[in-house]
Amino acid sequence: MKVKGPTTPLLGEVRLPGDKSISHRALLHAALSPEESRLNNILRAGVTTSMIDCLRELGVQIKEKDGDLIVRGGKWIQPNKPLNCGNSATTMRLLMGALAGQPITAELTGTQGLQRRPMGRVARPLREMGASISADNAPLVIRGGNLHGIIHHPKVASAQVKAALLLAALQATGESTIHQPGPSRDHSERMLRELGIKLNTDKHKVTIQPSDKSLAATKISVPGDCSSAAFLIASAILIPESKLTLHDVGINPTRTGILDVLTKMGADISIMNNGESGGEPIANIIVSHTNIKSTAIQGETVVRMIDEFPIFTVIATQSEGTTTVKDAAELRIKESDRISSLLGELRKMGVEFSERTDGYTIVGPQVLNPAQLESHGDHRMAMSLAIAGMITRGCTEIMQSEVVDESFPEFIKTFSQLGANIS
Repeated sequence: MKVKGPTTPLLGEVRLPGDKSISHRALLHAALSPEESRLNNILRAGVTTSMIDCLRELGVQIKEKDGDLIVRGGKWIQPNKPLNCGNSATTMRLLMGALAGQPITAELTGTQGLQRRPMGRVARPLREMGASISADNAPLVIRGGNLHGIIHHPKVASAQVKAALLLAALQATGESTIHQPGPSRDHSERMLRELGIKLNTDKHKVTIQPSDKSLAATKISVPGDCSSAAFLIASAILIPESKLTLHDVGINPTRTGILDVLTKMGADISIMNNGESGGEPIANIIVSHTNIKSTAIQGETVVRMIDEFPIFTVIATQSEGTTTVKDAAELRIKESDRISSLLGELRKMGVEFSERTDGYTIVGPQVLNPAQLESHGDHRMAMSLAIAGMITRGCTEIMQSEVVDESFPEFIKTFSQLGANIS
């Protein structure tokens, strides 16, 4: 991917691809139901393609009709080959939870990058529930069925772990309670509640009582992805005279930490036409260019914007004052080490910073210079570096940029139509 800056003002309206996290959960809930589900605006990208391919190997019927996905599942069948989760940790972790309740044996594998991602935090509690799981990293073999309820106290707040355990608990005997050491995304709870599952939730725990009946059909229009919206929001803030309107974006409060932080920094962001879809709050987001001030981020806010840190870091280079990030060590076990890798690429553009184990400090604003950069196989890194290239004077090239197809396949097309010089 090549980006030539400085970019002229970005002006227009955008409808974003479906939210990645919600798409994964909708597919799995539909796959566990013997009824016919209809899913609108499911993200069609690398990560969800992996999920769809795996579910088909498990006997789930998935077809397309008028742009929607029609899904019919129920009891899964023994797969004839290993289930390839690609580069998607969400696919693997959530499948582990769902497979734990099925009386079959399946092998889960993926890319070398995925094989480095930690799966033990899901595997260990699933073993306590009665599943047999061969390893704490991929490739792993899971034998499911005959699960019992569990009380689990995770050390780290993780929406993926919680979602996996809820999928298992749906198929278990007896009640399960998952304690939460901090806030995490609640997409699973919202969606399951819409399907009639009994859930008791508060800030500190989720208790689920499985139903004697089979899971109801899922009918949902997936909101626009808030994490993908962050790249457009950042570009409008950073590029003079820009103004963008983003339609029907998910504004789940467990995901909008980036909006709260940018507003605190002085960004011109408006939330309009609030509504709801599938239990999820949605709205239009209007954002305009602003000169913003630095901030400090730590604690619960980190969890609410964990996927947006790469693009936030680019914004931090242009903020007036000292921006400090703490409590973000989880970033080191994403698709790449998002702290060291991103800061290393920004160093090539002339950015100065101070790195710590759990974060960094950046003093801004700083001038960014065009450079040849590496994505490190990380879709959010590639897109963040592209936005950085838009505010340089010259041509920035991002290697291995095809990885953006993992979550935002029309990234280049969208920015080209808005006026960016990107190819």
